[in-house]
Amino acid sequence: MKITLTPLERERYDIVRSCIDRDITNAEAAARLGLQVRQVQNLKRAVEKDGEQGILHGSRGRASNRATHPETVSIVTVFLKDEKHRDFGPTFAQEQLVKQGVILCTETIRSLMIKEKLWKPKARRGPAIHREWRPRMQMKGELVQFDGSYHDWFEDGTEACLLAAADDATSEVSAVFEDNEGVRSVFRFWWQYILTNGLPVAIYLDKFSTYKVNHKNAVDNAEMLTQFERAMAELGIRVICANSPEAKGRIERLFGTLQDRLVKEMRLRSIKTRDDANRYLAEEYLDDHNGRFSVAPKKEGDAHRPLTEDLRKRLSSIFSIQSERRVNNDFTIQFKSRWFQLAATQNTTVYKGDTVTIEERLDDSLCIRLRDTYLAYAELPDRPKRIKMKVVALTKEKPRWVPPADHPWRKAA
Repeated sequence: MKITLTPLERERYDIVRSCIDRDITNAEAAARLGLQVRQVQNLKRAVEKDGEQGILHGSRGRASNRATHPETVSIVTVFLKDEKHRDFGPTFAQEQLVKQGVILCTETIRSLMIKEKLWKPKARRGPAIHREWRPRMQMKGELVQFDGSYHDWFEDGTEACLLAAADDATSEVSAVFEDNEGVRSVFRFWWQYILTNGLPVAIYLDKFSTYKVNHKNAVDNAEMLTQFERAMAELGIRVICANSPEAKGRIERLFGTLQDRLVKEMRLRSIKTRDDANRYLAEEYLDDHNGRFSVAPKKEGDAHRPLTEDLRKRLSSIFSIQSERRVNNDFTIQFKSRWFQLAATQNTTVYKGDTVTIEERLDDSLCIRLRDTYLAYAELPDRPKRIKMKVVALTKEKPRWVPPADHPWRKAA
């Protein structure tokens, strides 16, 4: 097959031809071509043998030894144009193709996608502006970044909430789909996290109303602290609030990764419900993600504190929504349009006007606590009528005294 010479190759041929015709010397030809005299002599022999085709490089017109086989290119193209894979990036597409037995590097996939107009190459960035990044913590468990992300995770047009925690030292991720970022959802998340990993030293999160009252007086006014801060204080976990999303960049970047990769993985598995998604997270995805993206901490060990047996027993109380109420003169308590009558016999003394704590637990049960003692009560169907109570306090029932057999009373009888 005859190959047409480019203008540059034509010029090289003319110079070599002039040298063959002895119009110029080998040294002059070498100077014009920027070659050694020996190379000019080799070109002269090639031109004398093959004519103008002799000026061409030996690999010109031949397929590369590293060229992708046309059949493989066809398989990859069909895969990339599938509706399920419509938004795959080169890296994610390469990982999925490997699972199907097609072994190609990411750059080859990228080139094919650009050629098929399935990927737009990114413009080169200008010189980076120097920013000082906050260094990672030294040890696992010293700081855990936590946040929630509302997104169309199931691609059904509705937003679901993914709660996620990323260890600052290792980038290991814990995540679960919940109804929202409400207190109950967050409490369920951290209850499971603590049972699995232990108690972290600190939690870094956004100034969202679930976690912290965004008010200048909140630090000084204990009544304004939210349920989350109160629960963490009972567990001995420090809460650090970020003033902007950029301040907790690792968890923000994590959500960017999950919104790209997790959505596509669930699409490939036809996952459309929260239960199926949580099962997939626990059984497969998180292990794969942490194996791929986590890093080794600077210091070995784990700063998570083990959960003591006392704290384990109190978790249902700690992770409850707590409110304070006063005991009325008739020893009733009003809470959210409901009325409760305290039992006459209690394990501690209860006075009128005492302040009690109402615990709304995650299993929807309700407990009434006075200091460290839980009170017996019954819910009333209606608001009680006002009556004058002669009883000053509720306390333990005094045992009936029984005189001994030799008591004078018995002898008199």
